[in-house]
Amino acid sequence: MRGIFHVSPLTAAVFAVCLMITSSLYGQQDAKGCKDSPYVTRFPGSVLVSCEEKADDTLTVVVTEKGGNANKTIEGKVSKLVFHFPDSASKPQVVRNYVTAMRQAGYQNVYDSGAYGDSTWKRGPLWIYIQISGSGKVDVQSVQEIALSQDVAATAAELGTGISGTGHAVVPGILFDTGKAELKDESKPALEEVAKLLGEHPDWKIYVVGHTDNVGQLASNLDLSKRRAAAVAQALETQYHVAAARLGSFGNGPYAPVASNDSEEGRTQNRRVEIVKQ
Repeated sequence: MRGIFHVSPLTAAVFAVCLMITSSLYGQQDAKGCKDSPYVTRFPGSVLVSCEEKADDTLTVVVTEKGGNANKTIEGKVSKLVFHFPDSASKPQVVRNYVTAMRQAGYQNVYDSGAYGDSTWKRGPLWIYIQISGSGKVDVQSVQEIALSQDVAATAAELGTGISGTGHAVVPGILFDTGKAELKDESKPALEEVAKLLGEHPDWKIYVVGHTDNVGQLASNLDLSKRRAAAVAQALETQYHVAAARLGSFGNGPYAPVASNDSEEGRTQNRRVEIVKQ
């Protein structure tokens, strides 16, 4: 019959599949209040489903060092975006596009899992960690590297209460750069309070004990915690005139966590310096 367009069952089935693929994300909108990263654009057709930004936080990325891969925690302004890319795109296609875009933008590739889809990029103080899954999800996490601020330091009275009650006290406000054992200038208020406490109790002797999280090699963490504790004891002796005979130092590494190392918040709590009454 003229005027009627005939569609075979096979053609109809193909058309239905194409329609489903092209419209799987049709009508979906980005999560309210979320916007694209200023550093890398989304894959075409993707939907931004969640976002998070903190001005003072840490981000753990994967880097390749000395022929192996390791986790690296970076302090600074952190942004986390999650996209869903369209069903019409394959994971290898999305991975290839992101890698090409990052290289063309001049980022240094410091880790690449290949077809698995994870990669870490660096340009100046900016780090970007991209994770692409086979389920259609793309995580784009970035951190603008800066030193985190420490706004709270325990007073001598608070430290003394802790030692009198439990024999030890955490000293907030003692700060180091990631992976280093040199005290930062921001540590001075906390060190002054420890020195004040020891001045108020001239008969006290203390151990300075360093602790780390469980990220990285055990031997490295033990060595780092030992060097950090020694740096605090040395500062108390040389800068605050506490007698060396009243000070001991010890590195406990990750052996005495106060929180779970499964979250960044917990790992932050575990990276600490304590004073213990001898």
